[in-house]
Amino acid sequence: MNNILFKFISALLSISLVCFCCGCCKDSGTASSGRRENQEIIEEIAVYYGTYGDKAGKTLAEKLDELEANDSGVAAKWRSVVALWKNSNNDLRLHYDVLPDGLPETDELCLVVLGFQLNPDGTMRDELLERLKVAKASAEKYPDSFVVCTGGGTASDNKDMTEAGAMAAWLIENGISKDRVIVEDKSITTAQNAMFTLDILGERYPQVNKLAIISSDYHIATGHLLFGAESTLRAEAVGKEKYEVISNAAWKAPSGSLSTMFQAGALIELSGDKETAWKIYYDEYDIHELPPLS
Repeated sequence: MNNILFKFISALLSISLVCFCCGCCKDSGTASSGRRENQEIIEEIAVYYGTYGDKAGKTLAEKLDELEANDSGVAAKWRSVVALWKNSNNDLRLHYDVLPDGLPETDELCLVVLGFQLNPDGTMRDELLERLKVAKASAEKYPDSFVVCTGGGTASDNKDMTEAGAMAAWLIENGISKDRVIVEDKSITTAQNAMFTLDILGERYPQVNKLAIISSDYHIATGHLLFGAESTLRAEAVGKEKYEVISNAAWKAPSGSLSTMFQAGALIELSGDKETAWKIYYDEYDIHELPPLS
């Protein structure tokens, strides 16, 4: 009897030892592979291009290959995002004052009007009003399209007012049907404009699949990039994106600019790392902590 019990206990110990060793081997194999987390690689892709632009081509290729070794699907999406980034800043054609001819004349088209910080009392600044004039002209040209107003609460002395709320009220007061106007009033950054707007469109407006960005001229490339990137990142795979950014309409601003490093922060925010994104927005990110270009 004792001999049988001894054999039983020995067998249990052997099974436990095998399971323990397999677990250790799995962990040590991951560690010994030297692979970095996807998020770390993505951050570097964004920061290197944000800092060096096209000069970072070789370094970007290396990091995209490193990402490919981790996850080919994720790498394909970020290759697409980088290509879109280059196109947005180098080749994008701006259309001033009103959307161009030839866009879909159906409700598959949605005009995305990007907000601008409100005055402390909640009234709109002149720049936002000028964007709305472009939006109105474009909405009248494409009367079957939807119009998204996107922007949250940025009035320091009026917590009840949001950019999107003020924008929507103005459009409706100036003849745009309430049924066409969509309000996204939670976002504070342009990255959040993209994320929260696509959430609303996906949940409530399944017919929409084409987007046109409306903003000040210096902001169009960033809007085009972020809405296109967000569509890519949330897609099942590259080539299966739900939304396509097909055009834009811009107000010609007398001043204003957004750097590629700001865009890098916004892309990192889209990737899920808000902490690093905000460091970049507030110029607290130290590029010198990274290795030099290849």
